[in-house]
Amino acid sequence: MPGPLIFAVPKGRILDEALPLMARAGLVPEPGFHDKDNRALSFACAGSDARIIRVRAFDVATFVAHGAAQAGIVGSDVVEEFAYPDLYAPVDLDIGHCRLSVAEPAGAATDASASHLRVATKYPSLTRRWFEAQGIQAECVKLNGAMELAPGLGLAGRIVDLVSSGRTLADNGLVETGRILDISARLIVNRAALKTDPRVGELIERFRALVADAHPDGRVAA
Repeated sequence: MPGPLIFAVPKGRILDEALPLMARAGLVPEPGFHDKDNRALSFACAGSDARIIRVRAFDVATFVAHGAAQAGIVGSDVVEEFAYPDLYAPVDLDIGHCRLSVAEPAGAATDASASHLRVATKYPSLTRRWFEAQGIQAECVKLNGAMELAPGLGLAGRIVDLVSSGRTLADNGLVETGRILDISARLIVNRAALKTDPRVGELIERFRALVADAHPDGRVAA
């Protein structure tokens, strides 16, 4: 008898948008999941053999890629940053929209001929690839938060970070100067689990049908 299907979800804004979609797909976490004082990380699903684990966004991809979870939901930024070969992202869920952008201090004297830049980011792979395409070597300073402080404190001349409205950048005296990636949340699955566990394929079809119902013309917003 197979064990529970483990479904990984990220903490934060994507999860808030994903929960209604998950419920329609039959993944309804037990009531304790919504208790803000509950520090548990693994939860049973009502009427299902699935369990939901709640972890950091980057860790969702790691759990799924290594088979500790069979499926999950995470932003396409995480999928592209890690590019795990065992990770398959079959469904764009059309939620969690934002963008990965380059920003620098407003009014900064940009040197168009610069061949080397120091950039603060938690996306070093995507950052290096994007700047390499511009003919620039990016020295990435890895930060996990408070990215907007880096230019003002001399840590880096530019940052690469997630942007939604742009309000946080403006409040910290920064402006967008490049767009690396438009982002939305994806259903991700482990490739080996897809081949060996029929529940994974069934889950893909349920989510695919939900997205198709939301976009009967066949288009998914970017």
